Amino acid sequence: MRHIRIVANLVIFTTLLATVSLWGLTANAADADKSRELVILNWEEYLDPDLVAEFEEAFNAKVREVYYEQDNERDKLLLQSDGKGYDIAIIDGLSIANYQKRGWLARIDQQQIPNLQHIHPRWRSAHALASDYAVPYFWGTTGIAYRSDLIDTEITSWMELFKPPEAAMGRIAMVSDPRDLTASALLALGHSPNTGDLAELEAARNLLMAQKPHVRSYSYISMEEDSSLLAGDVTMAFMWSGDALALQEQNENITYVVPKEGSLLWVDYMAILEGSQNKDLAAAFINFMNEPKMAARQAEYVYYPTPNKAAEAFLPAEFLEDEVIYPSTAILDRSSFYGTVPASAARRYALIVAQITR
Repeated sequence: MRHIRIVANLVIFTTLLATVSLWGLTANAADADKSRELVILNWEEYLDPDLVAEFEEAFNAKVREVYYEQDNERDKLLLQSDGKGYDIAIIDGLSIANYQKRGWLARIDQQQIPNLQHIHPRWRSAHALASDYAVPYFWGTTGIAYRSDLIDTEITSWMELFKPPEAAMGRIAMVSDPRDLTASALLALGHSPNTGDLAELEAARNLLMAQKPHVRSYSYISMEEDSSLLAGDVTMAFMWSGDALALQEQNENITYVVPKEGSLLWVDYMAILEGSQNKDLAAAFINFMNEPKMAARQAEYVYYPTPNKAAEAFLPAEFLEDEVIYPSTAILDRSSFYGTVPASAARRYALIVAQITR
């Protein structure tokens, strides 16, 4: 189960009172305003339900989440509605520029979200247009999760995901996102995960094709109790750091490693949709989630490092010192952010995944 910090009722009340006061809302005003619905497009299990309930009570609002399982699924949902029907979307850094170009994103107003002052500048500016159109939510690494009780060798390289030990043959879980899947093969081959070189992409395709007989699924590992990694049906998986730690709570034999070739650093953002009819409530929600104590609780819930620097004062030492959550400088130095690639290369990434997963 997720870690949820136990916070005294007095602390909760004080924090909520300060937040409501900040927004100029009084109990009478809240009563006068009919409860509004805030619709958030999000990954599943990416918001602490206790924090959501506290926000709903403080702002006389109802939060409804619409879930997606992959970035491209989120893209399809927004394309179908032309960016309408949602108030906030949790989006990856690479999507910000594309969404802004389509007119889907509202510009961030710092006066409405004063808690932006707590966000580390590194994460605000990690991607183009991020500082203007999105607020960093969480960041982390990409790596390999494996069952150390079923695999008797220490996994240290991306190549071991492609040329696996016997215990992992036919028992590997990958993903179907074009950039994520192809990047793992590129890193294994010593290439940039942001390459536009067609020869390097062809080499990655060949490696992925050679791996295919050992892959049980191209769907991201389930985080539920019936997860194939927990059951042992899968013994190695492409995974994000916090998710691996969440499953590790249920089975201590799950080990997460950032391979020696490096990792892909990612940043997820909260963005307010231009089509939202509740932009003020959306801004209030983002500001609420960035109250330092709230941000700390949320970080413990999802096992990911928060970009909110002030929140770190409310996190336990063991959380801050866990290198799976907060990677060492050595790991960060050999890792890189996803970057944009030429349109021809982007089409090639998509074609590779279509060939591999069909």
